[in-house]
Amino acid sequence: MKNSNITYNPILKRLREEKDHKISGGLYHELQICMAYNSNHIEGSSLSEKQTRSIFETNSLQSGENIDVDDVIEAVNHFRAFDYCIDVAEEELTEDIIKYIHYLLKSGTSDEKLSWFKVGEYKTMPNMVGGIETSSPEDVNEDMKRLLEAYGNKTDISFEDIVEFHFNFERVHPFQDGNGRVGRLVAFKECLKNNIIPFIVEDSKKSFYYRGLNEYKNDSTYLIETCYDGQDTIKAMINVFGIK
Repeated sequence: MKNSNITYNPILKRLREEKDHKISGGLYHELQICMAYNSNHIEGSSLSEKQTRSIFETNSLQSGENIDVDDVIEAVNHFRAFDYCIDVAEEELTEDIIKYIHYLLKSGTSDEKLSWFKVGEYKTMPNMVGGIETSSPEDVNEDMKRLLEAYGNKTDISFEDIVEFHFNFERVHPFQDGNGRVGRLVAFKECLKNNIIPFIVEDSKKSFYYRGLNEYKNDSTYLIETCYDGQDTIKAMINVFGIK
């Protein structure tokens, strides 16, 4: 899907141009690989960054090791979901957008074969994150509506507002699996929408990230500082590519 919208966000403009014209070696190319590798690796993917790069660049994977097919599928799916977030970056965040990101991420995986796992739909069984209770399946619809309404009523969205939304989304944990990846892609989309430099949570910083999520209600600075650190990573990338 090509997006012909004119944007005044220089990062979004560059990403769309490079994506639509299939330009290799630029910001879009490197950010695709960096985000897919780190976000999937945080959730247990066995693929290395080099293997993720090979999948993106050559649509192939050569390895003498045993590789989980789902890891490969989810890498490819993340590339598609990343593209979708660029395409709809300036649209208002809705449940349909969030559900479609989940659909793109989990389609074709072994989870899709499970009768109780709903790809692109909210969870049907209770789940926890880091030992913390999340919204029950029967409460997810209402909790998501409240979350999006509160976020949508804000004006002049800040970096901290996006981090707060990310925390609240993860506490609802609306899907059976894939919530972390969906949540980080939603944050990426919302940063682009609000002309804010996005952030990336690197796998090497996941212990700080999890601490930030677990401690957010007591002290929000842990998560905010971790996300600012992830923003510095992308700042360094856009400086390399000469984006002001």
